[in-house]
Amino acid sequence: MAAPGQETVLEQEAALEEAEPPAQADAEEEKEPKLRDTPEDISFEASANTIAFHPSRDIIAAGDVDGDVYLYSYSCLEGGNQELWSSGHHLKSCREVSFSHDGQKLFTVSKDKSIHILSVEEGRLVTRFPKAHSSALNSLLVIDEHLFATGDDNGMLKVWDLRKGTAFMEMQQHEEYISGMSIDENKKLLLTTSGDGTMGVFNLKRRRFELQSESQNGDLTSIALMKRGKKVACGSSEGTIYLFNWNGFGATSDRFAVKAESIDCMVPVTENVLCTGSIDGVIRAVNILPNRVIGSVGQHLGEPIEQLAKSRTGQLLASCGHDQKVKFWDISSLSSIVVDDYRKRKKGGQLKALSRKAFGGGDDFFADLREEIEAPKEEEKEKEKEDSGSDESDNDPPGRLHPWKAIR
Repeated sequence: MAAPGQETVLEQEAALEEAEPPAQADAEEEKEPKLRDTPEDISFEASANTIAFHPSRDIIAAGDVDGDVYLYSYSCLEGGNQELWSSGHHLKSCREVSFSHDGQKLFTVSKDKSIHILSVEEGRLVTRFPKAHSSALNSLLVIDEHLFATGDDNGMLKVWDLRKGTAFMEMQQHEEYISGMSIDENKKLLLTTSGDGTMGVFNLKRRRFELQSESQNGDLTSIALMKRGKKVACGSSEGTIYLFNWNGFGATSDRFAVKAESIDCMVPVTENVLCTGSIDGVIRAVNILPNRVIGSVGQHLGEPIEQLAKSRTGQLLASCGHDQKVKFWDISSLSSIVVDDYRKRKKGGQLKALSRKAFGGGDDFFADLREEIEAPKEEEKEKEKEDSGSDESDNDPPGRLHPWKAIR
């Protein structure tokens, strides 16, 4: 039995205990992670050359200039990104990563001339081709569960069969590095872009070289199939997008000069819209036929962009650049954009912001100030171009090699 006065103390303590849970609950509510529009940036100790999204899970792979490969799970919850594993098997820069179609393996190619195939679950080395090419590898394309293609700095293309563990097709039709590869849905024609300014066409079914396009100004740096495979778009170091008709690969059907120093990488977002990355660090959304720069998706603050990748849902775009970061951008609005043939010509001004994180978007604190400063600069450039009567894309000599290619 409690002594007189003790009951009062016990009652007060009980009352305090009853009052504490709501306070704790409030504190827990405050600590709940915040939901963001996009995942947070992923930072690395070295510049990332290449990124790839997993085909069925919220996972992204990255390879850097030190030869390291990383696998991260990503989330729009604050603090939700998590490193799953890292691999340091490559002796030199990792230049391309790509998941197998079933998502169980990760293919990587390197400047050290090797091809590695890693297990996605553990990051364990499953298969290794130590001297796959005689030159540094630069590009990679996974074709199906058995076949994949690789291209090197000297223009050599190889197509590999995992069942035999060797390359069944080896051809060198390009004089410079192979920068990108794409294939039609029937897995018949393999297309390549090269630093020699040409596009190559290879027939996988017949295992032969078909033809090479006429040479364009500057390096062809990237490739994308558009308009349900009826058009092929190639980016160039001169900031021009060259368009080819399917089965009309010899000569371009159209060309479009984007107001960018270069187009170093690009990825199709819809049948009509693709995103491009440039040396100026800006990610542009571009509509194909009618040819129009729609606006800016995001930027790497003046640092060159190495690669772009689209997520499996099509809602996110990832980019990697020389700022040693992988950034994520919301591109969900691009699927609903319709571009009319009619265009009102305007001079100067800023690229339209297509996401909250892009310059001029809702999260850009300095948007108004930047527009005041940069608009006059654009007007001056336009005036200079009109006075000189020349196009900006013709200023550099053809075939020039980008300065950061040496870094890769």
